Amino acid sequence: ITLTRTALAVALGTAALRSGSLTLLAAACAVYWVGDCLDGWSARRLGQETRLGAVLDIVCDRACTAVLVGALVVHVSGAVPVAAVFLLSFLVVDTPLSLAFLSWPLLGPNDFHHVDRRVWLLNWSPPAKTVNTAGVVGALLLGLPGVALALALAVGAVKIWSAGRVLRLVNAPC
Repeated sequence: ITLTRTALAVALGTAALRSGSLTLLAAACAVYWVGDCLDGWSARRLGQETRLGAVLDIVCDRACTAVLVGALVVHVSGAVPVAAVFLLSFLVVDTPLSLAFLSWPLLGPNDFHHVDRRVWLLNWSPPAKTVNTAGVVGALLLGLPGVALALALAVGAVKIWSAGRVLRLVNAPC
């Protein structure tokens, strides 16, 4: 599911980027978001959740997001500063933060509440996952680039704080 949703979302997103089609961009976003929800749900439901699957999901999320944000910049006025802040936060800070679960015997970031509940609540709880991306994208699509930028900066600050907290946990003496 992860590989299929990624290949399809990236292909649709690239086509949207090249053609300027908002319909293709919407389809790419739908494939990505539905597929991302479905792959994790299916793995948990079928008892097939693995650490390798979690890493693959994290990497594929970055591929999809980078292409979709690029296509969004083409369509939405004022999106460039928001996209820059959002991508730096998601690609540079959130990637190692999301992969930090590998430092503990966890199946993925969704289990991080066993290590630090606050970090989990801010980053991987269902509301956090929704707000961290949908809030920024939604504000842009509503024509509120200032609000989107403020949200992207706030999400970035939360990611930086969370990364610092996790780094301290990883380096804490046993």
